[in-house]
Amino acid sequence: MSERAFVVSAPGRICLFGEHQDYLGLPVIAAAITRRIRAEAHLSQNGHLLHLDMPDIGEQMEIDPSREQQYAHSRDYLRAGVNVLRRQGARFTRGADVRITSNIPMRAGVSSSSALVIMWLRLLCEIADPPLTPSADMLARWGHQTEVLEFGEPGGMMDHFCAALGGVLYIDTIPPYRAVRLPVQLNGLVLADSLQPKATIEVLASRRKDVTEGIALLKEQMPHFDLHTTPLEEAEEALLRLPERNARRVRANLVNRDLTRRALQLFQSDSWSPQMLGDLLLAHHAQLRDGLEVSTPKIEKMLEAALRAGALGGKVNGSGGGGCLFVFAPGHEEEVVEALKSAGGDAWRVRVDTGVRVE
Repeated sequence: MSERAFVVSAPGRICLFGEHQDYLGLPVIAAAITRRIRAEAHLSQNGHLLHLDMPDIGEQMEIDPSREQQYAHSRDYLRAGVNVLRRQGARFTRGADVRITSNIPMRAGVSSSSALVIMWLRLLCEIADPPLTPSADMLARWGHQTEVLEFGEPGGMMDHFCAALGGVLYIDTIPPYRAVRLPVQLNGLVLADSLQPKATIEVLASRRKDVTEGIALLKEQMPHFDLHTTPLEEAEEALLRLPERNARRVRANLVNRDLTRRALQLFQSDSWSPQMLGDLLLAHHAQLRDGLEVSTPKIEKMLEAALRAGALGGKVNGSGGGGCLFVFAPGHEEEVVEALKSAGGDAWRVRVDTGVRVE
């Protein structure tokens, strides 16, 4: 017998500025978007088992949240969420039938896994006895615990902040982490999936290794070098003495560091033109393409098609090597969607969205 039903949903995200910078402790600017993962839960008094149906991936699960979970595989996020909340004192005495669906592109750089985690934690808070009422910031921190720390993986909190808080966020990526919502209205966003699979872990590990090696070599020549404060011009002569690939990676990160600062100033000012934002996005993408080499020929083809159709700018989104890009095309969204599809991908108009919510 069903007691009551409710829906919980959480958004995916785009990284506007600071791509490939969070693992270096540099700040990022990101935004939640209107592609969401959704769970419809029907509570029941009959037992305390959670019956999960995930038709998008053809899987079903049964979880007993009244006991400590044993993980069936790495990234067993649903069981991990139960364990994290049990350690916070949550108790579960009621069962539920839960159906999870999503329109966030999976494994494509739009943070589908973190949206799942935040949505799931919020659902568990709702069915706990008594219910938990964490702040959005606390929910983000529990999400980081569930997805990253529980499995000993590297990673910051950009995705969890976006899914929990929503809006456009400036995120300090140095622990203990901090997110500030920016008072900016962004219209004209289009998300596109290249439909090329990407290898997130491999791409991130490779670029991180190149950059951290390059920074260490740079510090041998410039003991006072500081990734946060040293101007690119001051480091340029020393960069010329580094192995070419390391130098290119470090230079790209210094340029993107400065672009993120310019974007923050733009968003905090009262007057800025759409063209200014488009130009900054393209400058950021150029460094991701040429310096970090995380774009692909297909993503380049799609971005060029979008620009011809009226987009002012855009960039690869996420770790790259495939997956998604987004473009900024105020007033030309429909033409740009069609151009991106004609270039061989899939595309959707999106808006900046709220964080996790119970409906």
